[in-house]
Amino acid sequence: MPEIRFQIRWSDGTQDSCYSPSLIVKEYFSPNTEYELEDFVQRSRTALKIASDRVEAKYGRPCGLAIGQLHEIEEKSKQYVHLPDAKVRVIGFVE
Repeated sequence: MPEIRFQIRWSDGTQDSCYSPSLIVKEYFSPNTEYELEDFVQRSRTALKIASDRVEAKYGRPCGLAIGQLHEIEEKSKQYVHLPDAKVRVIGFVE
């Protein structure tokens, strides 16, 4: 399966490189686009769940890396929920 990373910038300017075992994230995110925090988290949940399900369909077990990445996104997003107008920018993809 083709793997991909997507670079993001949180509301405080910190950046992360996020992993997906599937290119499905390209259907949920666009480069150089800002998303409301909750929208970004929800899109991440959907895309990474689909990616993990694809791995399970092919290899018989869900993708621990995709599930772990989603957990990291959900946990880090909690730092920003108190901010008014919190956003996450998807900088781009690294294939």
